[in-house]
Amino acid sequence: MTGSRILVTLTLLAAMAAVTACGRKAGLDTPYEAAVQARKDAERAKQAVPPEPEKPVEDKKFILDPLL
Repeated sequence: MTGSRILVTLTLLAAMAAVTACGRKAGLDTPYEAAVQARKDAERAKQAVPPEPEKPVEDKKFILDPLL
């Protein structure tokens, strides 16, 4: 019995560690914001500048947005 409890405990601890290590603390960037930031970074580093990103047309609401 003790061996199975240890195995279950280690499995749960590993799962908790894997879940808590996901993601980042800051807010998420839209693809447009990421492209603008990449352009600014390239300009600062004096590297080749990527093409100008197109501004998104409209923020479309998704049915699951309130849950997030």
